[in-house]
Parts: sequence; structure tokens; C-alpha cells
Amino acid sequence: MHVRNNVFYSLVLITLDLFVIALAFTLAYIVRVQLDPRPLIVQIAAQDFFITFLSVAPLWIITLGALGLYDRNIRNNKTNETVKLLIGSLIGILLVIGYEFVTGHKVFPARLVAVYAFIGSFVLLVASRTFVHSFRRWLFNLGYGAHRLLVIGSTETTRDLLHELVRSKHSGYHISAFAGPKKYLPQNHDIAHYPRVERALNIIKPLHITAIIQTDLYEDANKNDQILGAAQTNHIAYNFIPGQAEFYTGKNTVDVFLGYPMISVSQTPLIGWGEIVKRIFDLIITVLLLLLLSPILLLIVLLQKIFNPGPILYKSERLSRYSDSFTLYKFRSMDAKYGKKDAAEEFRDLGREDLAEEYEVNRKVKNDPRITWFGRFLRSTSIDELPQIFNVIKGDLSLVGPRPILPQEMKLVRKASLLHSVKSGVTGLWQVSGRSNLSFEKRIELEIYYAQNWSLWLDVKILLKTLWVVIIKHGAK
Repeated sequence: MHVRNNVFYSLVLITLDLFVIALAFTLAYIVRVQLDPRPLIVQIAAQDFFITFLSVAPLWIITLGALGLYDRNIRNNKTNETVKLLIGSLIGILLVIGYEFVTGHKVFPARLVAVYAFIGSFVLLVASRTFVHSFRRWLFNLGYGAHRLLVIGSTETTRDLLHELVRSKHSGYHISAFAGPKKYLPQNHDIAHYPRVERALNIIKPLHITAIIQTDLYEDANKNDQILGAAQTNHIAYNFIPGQAEFYTGKNTVDVFLGYPMISVSQTPLIGWGEIVKRIFDLIITVLLLLLLSPILLLIVLLQKIFNPGPILYKSERLSRYSDSFTLYKFRSMDAKYGKKDAAEEFRDLGREDLAEEYEVNRKVKNDPRITWFGRFLRSTSIDELPQIFNVIKGDLSLVGPRPILPQEMKLVRKASLLHSVKSGVTGLWQVSGRSNLSFEKRIELEIYYAQNWSLWLDVKILLKTLWVVIIKHGAK
């Protein structure tokens, strides 16, 4: 039932996308040809213009599909969907222009028609999908179209899943029954509870269950087979969520080994081609940034000499991938006599035990007396980080990744092997999630999440969010 709902929903999106793209082309033609008095490159009748669009439209929809815009999970990530719609709109316009070039048949009566069509299609695609997703969530709130769910398990993952599903009103899942320890049940919610899984499987039809989620395997293999068999017999969805996060993060592959299916679990998806693509992406963006920012770098060097006498750069030993050490470059923001020892020691030398304790907890302090007035400007604008461009070019850092930690911080980091399964970065997930306002432990959790869930899309989103965070100076210290 729910599978059919997902197919129907994808068909609705395809139909709506076709309609709004056609509407964008129509409006682009009207605005430039009929409302704009300026001369046209070539006279093209509205009927011919629209027929040409219909010829290319299927390729446009196929492009959106290839970008994953009709996948079931795309609607769960608005930012990802918006970026892909932008790319899909651009590729779609390029397809029309390519059609014009290959066939020699003029499509656009003026260049602005293509520009208007691109902007209009993107804006209308985003607006229409926002409306449809909101309408669907409203239906979920009313109980229409949502899975009626049976959750089976007895781990902390089970408890977290139950509470998260109860809190979320838009997930498309309604918990109807639970088989497991009663202590995991959320309070004050009408969820049928069954201590024994056998009894829970007998109520699949009476409670109109449409999906099962199992969070741990029983030692008795027959019981696991019984659960899967019940889902197959009743033709409902079956999902298994491993209780150990390592099994569903990183990069997992399934192969055949000696006649048996074998699951290989990697620490991170950033291996193989992913690593090569990320390095090429880093070099292209960094070289462009260097060309763009070189006047600013030269200006800061001059101002540093005037207002902050001493070495221009602050060099610090840090750890990156595989816990290998390298020299990190930053514009020096502290007085030249500081930065040679651990910060906690220097605070104690200053008689500031309060700051030493604050640093040992958070690995940062809010009001660092070692920083000069010009250094505060560099830090508040994040300009002090710019020399790390050269670390990226050298290959010490990536643009996006976990923050490079000090050697003495290794003993404070849980799962350091996971953190250092990828190259450290100039910016990262924690910098755009609160920056200095986050605790050290929370920062490490976010960085481990990044290492285990890397994608190029995630890098792009973090870079865009970093730009915004720097502009509003949120969390900068």
C-alpha cells in the first residue's frame, strides 16, 4: 500500500514538474516577446516555440530523475533538493540550447527568453514542490497515507527510534504497535504493546499494519525468519535498522565470498573515486579563491606588520588523516610571546585559573587575553583562517572536513580512528552548526558524523553555509 503511495507521489511530482516547466517557458515567451518592445533575434510563433519545448521536455524530466529528484528520500532534505533543482534547471536549459545547435532549428526568439525560462523553471519547481511536500505532511498529520508501523526490538536504538517517531509528525510513519520492553515506550501515547513478538505478529491484519521495523536480531534464527515471513505473507514493508551505527554509516558493500553474501563495512564513504573527486574539487576551488583573495592576503600581511609586530603567520602542529601531523598556517592573532605552550599552561602563567579550566573543558575560551585588538578583528571575520588555503594546496587539509586537532587533544577524543579516517578541513560540520558555541564533545560527534556520511553534496552545502556563518559572524571567537 505504502509502496503504491510512493509511486503515486513520484508520478504527481513528474506531472507537476512538467506543468510548471511548461508554465515557465510560456511566461518567458510572453514577457520577452509580447510585453517587451525591443526587437527580437528571430520571429518564432508561440505554437512552434511550445512544440519545440514539448520535444525536449521528456529529456528534462529524465535529467531530474537522474539527479534523484523523484527518489523517496529526496523530500527529507530540502537543501539537497533545492540544489539539485537548480542544477536540473540549468541542465534542462542547456538541453534546449543543445537541441537548437544540433538541429539548426531556432528555439528562442531572444536570448532573454532562455534566461527567463531558466529562472522561472527553477523558482516554480521549488515553489510547487514546497507546496506539495507541505500538503503531504498535512495529510500525514491527519493520519492519511502514513505507514501503520510495528516496531520490534530491545536496544537503545529501539528506544531512540520510538521517541523520535512519536515526536515527528511529518515522517509518514504512525506507530501502531511495539514488541519489546515496555520501559522503552513513550509515555501517554496510544501504542499497543506486546512483550512477545509472536503475539505482535498475530495482530498485523487486525491493526492494519503496513510496515515492520526491526532493530536487532534474535539469537533464535527461527524467530527472525518468522518476522520476515510475516511481512512477506502479509505483503507489507520490512526494514531492519542495525543497533550498531557502524553498520549503516561509512561505505558498505555486499559481495559474494566463498558462496556466501559478505558485507564489507568501511569507516567512511570517502574512498576510491570519492577521494579523487574531493581532491580535484578542493584544488579547483582553492586556486580560484587564491586568485580572488590575493589582494586581501597582501593587505593583511601589511596590516599585520603595522598593528601586530612579529611573525605574520602562526604555525601550529596539528593532526589530520591517519593522525599524521602537519604544520597548520594561520594569521597570528595573539601577542608574539604567546602560542608556544599549551593554552591552559599559558593561562595559568597569567594567573587565570578560570580560563585554564574553561579551555580544558571546551578547548576554547570566550575572552582570550592573549589576543591583540587586531587579532580579534582577524578572528571575528575569520580572516585568520585564510592562510590555510596553502595547506589545502599542499594536501595537508581539505576544504571541508573535521577540524585538525592538537596532538595533546588526542587523549580527549573518543573514536579517534573514525575522526581521522578522512583528511581534516578548513571548515566543517561543527563550524556551521554553532561554531564556538558548541561543546568539545558535540563538535567531535558532528565531525565523526561527517566522516561516516561524507558526500560531495554535503561538502557543497557546508561551504555555502560557512559563507553565511562568516557573513553574520555567528559563533566566531
